[in-house]
Amino acid sequence: MRGPSDHQQSMFIVFNIEERVPADHPLRQIKQQCDVIFGRLRRDFNAAYSHTGRPSIPPEQLLKAMLLQSLYSIRSEIQLMQAIDFNLLYRWFIDLPPDRPVWVPETFSVNRQRFHEHGLVQKFFDQLVHDAIAGNLVSSDHFSADGTLIRSWASVKSLAPRNGEREVDDDDPGNPTVNYRQQQFKNDTHVSRTDPEARLMKKGKGQAAYLSHSGHVLMENRHGLCLAVGVDAADGKAERKVLKQLLQRAKRRHRLRPRTLGLDAGYGDGAFLLELEALQIKPHAALKHDKITDTSPAGQARRRAQRRRRTAGYQISQRVRKRVEEIFGWMKTIGGLARTKYVGRWKIQLQMLMSATAYNLLRMARLKPTP
Repeated sequence: MRGPSDHQQSMFIVFNIEERVPADHPLRQIKQQCDVIFGRLRRDFNAAYSHTGRPSIPPEQLLKAMLLQSLYSIRSEIQLMQAIDFNLLYRWFIDLPPDRPVWVPETFSVNRQRFHEHGLVQKFFDQLVHDAIAGNLVSSDHFSADGTLIRSWASVKSLAPRNGEREVDDDDPGNPTVNYRQQQFKNDTHVSRTDPEARLMKKGKGQAAYLSHSGHVLMENRHGLCLAVGVDAADGKAERKVLKQLLQRAKRRHRLRPRTLGLDAGYGDGAFLLELEALQIKPHAALKHDKITDTSPAGQARRRAQRRRRTAGYQISQRVRKRVEEIFGWMKTIGGLARTKYVGRWKIQLQMLMSATAYNLLRMARLKPTP
């Protein structure tokens, strides 16, 4: 018998939203982990807000909403609010009752500056790394590091001469016609009007140059978890500078002192390898088999790194180092870092921190058994 279709809407519905979420859903374990961390950050949240005035949206809900944006590849805060409005799973995750209205998208723009000034996203990420270390999920001896380019939201057409002399276009001032064969753009002579901190950079020879920033990750080799992330200028020299900062942060914040560090050929500068050896770190850098004639201490450091290529530890380190590319691939395809929509390096830093936090939470949920 064919059942009838009832178009009459019910005025009152009573149900338990907890029962609608499957018991083995990965968001359950992620939510539980986040609630434990937010409990430890209660004092930091209180210090970031005034004790008087109208109550604000809880920062815990905002951080969970930002996690959803990274986990489910939601492109903007407008779409995030629309998804939370009708998705019961999202409402359950951020602890927003079904009868409560969602926030306006400008809420994130207002609170993003607060999160940056008080370091709340960084503290959230550090607490998660602390839990991973306490759960014996992090190697304290063997690390890997790498960098990638994050394309800016600015177009190449936004480039203008640094001296302020901009050529007048006669067809369309908003979207001018640019003859790239007759004009030459360089970082020394041109700057983007949309994103002044972005720099022209290309991945390799024969490839197009785009306005970009550089993103960096320090990874442990046991389960491929992110220990630290950083964003800097895409100038070709930021990899070594940011890596030293990430190593110092891991040592100061988590007391991690790696014995080996898997690197690619971009970290093969002799002076940098010598600095790593001074920190009692064996750099497993992918150097070429070219003959090194430099007799300085930097050249000797490169020769030692070249001899390490014949060891079994180097082979293992280079094989595990490829997991860093998996992190970058997830951050770009799922976390939205393939082309960032934020202008300002500190905003991109927050986005990369939240994307790394989402990656670690998802990874840890798969490593730990479901309770």
